[in-house]
Amino acid sequence: MKHRNKFFLISILITVVGIVSILVSGFHYGVDFKAGTSMDISIGKSITQSQAIELIQKSGVTGEEPIITVGGDKSDRISARFDTELDTASTKKIEAVAKEAFGDNVSFEINTVSPDIARELGLKAIYAVLIASVAIGIYVSIRFEWRFALAAIIAILHDALIVVSIFSIFQLKVDLPFIAAILTIIGYSINDKIVIFDRIRENQRFTKIKTDEDLSRMINDSIWQTMARSINTVLTVLVAAVCLYIFGGESIKLFALAKMIGLVSGAFSSICIAAPLWYLFRRNTVNAKMKAAPAKE
Repeated sequence: MKHRNKFFLISILITVVGIVSILVSGFHYGVDFKAGTSMDISIGKSITQSQAIELIQKSGVTGEEPIITVGGDKSDRISARFDTELDTASTKKIEAVAKEAFGDNVSFEINTVSPDIARELGLKAIYAVLIASVAIGIYVSIRFEWRFALAAIIAILHDALIVVSIFSIFQLKVDLPFIAAILTIIGYSINDKIVIFDRIRENQRFTKIKTDEDLSRMINDSIWQTMARSINTVLTVLVAAVCLYIFGGESIKLFALAKMIGLVSGAFSSICIAAPLWYLFRRNTVNAKMKAAPAKE
């Protein structure tokens, strides 16, 4: 609690840098939020990056240069992302070239998103995050009080913005798995904050709070009493997220990376942001009681 202003400053600086990056650079949208076509080709045998690029180029499909990657346990899957919406004739050309080169056992998975669907998915993603935040605020208000709810909402939106900012700064791909990661981060983050808030509420019942220093000391004790639990919980989930990132496929790596960033940010905000925010909201009530006390006497 003594260093709360330093923690607030760190969060504000990161948030400002992130907002500037979002306004200036925007996001690197995946096919889910940007009109285009994604094609996953399973060829059943190992292939190099240069061979995969040559195969797509051989099809003669025109348009912007696609993003081509090779993945799979045996490097036997080609993932091609086109920024333009391919028609049926173009996808058939790629299928024909792949089957000619690797036989009829080649399988295809094609996902095409039109501009209208891309806009709709983007709006629904924003709605999902906002609805989740509001629902959490209502739950915490009922379970605790509005000050806890306000502190929790600010802290979880801070966590989401940290992840979004880093993805914008480094131009990492934003797609539906990224939105799933954001919603998962919000869930884990509020869980940590509820644990600390519950301990604060419990200690508040047995502590005589006459000054804002008493309030600060009680909050500080509550944070330290739950510190081991908070860190151990985050570390446990972080190990799983790191394993997903290292051993998971290409399609899940950015999901795992977003989770890793969000878990660290969530632990920081739970310990250093949420409880100090509640202190700022609560101390006005304590000071008001202190001023009113002499009048009653």
